[in-house]
Amino acid sequence: MSTLPVFRWHLAPDGYATRRQLRARDLRPGGQDVAAQLERPRRRGRPPLVAYLYRVDLAKPVRPMTAGRWRAHAAMMRARRTCPECHRDAGYVIPPTLGMCVTCAYPEEQRAA
Repeated sequence: MSTLPVFRWHLAPDGYATRRQLRARDLRPGGQDVAAQLERPRRRGRPPLVAYLYRVDLAKPVRPMTAGRWRAHAAMMRARRTCPECHRDAGYVIPPTLGMCVTCAYPEEQRAA
């Protein structure tokens, strides 16, 4: 088992990219293993921040969204917007901290307005 090459932050050679950088180029790792890692040092003895790098030449194009995937995504977003109390589409994603739409969470403030 070999160890990964480690580069300092902003000093990775060309040909390597993080997942986000690949996605910005409409690419994905495509099953390849992590090729290297970046380390960003931090203060006060905390461990460094680590970002994994993939080889760009082995990356594959992002799979296109099919009609079924779009339907599944729309259903997922609709579920996140539907209030479990009043069963209405809130028009925004329900905050998990409230667990319901703002109107149901704070009914007295809505009546005063």
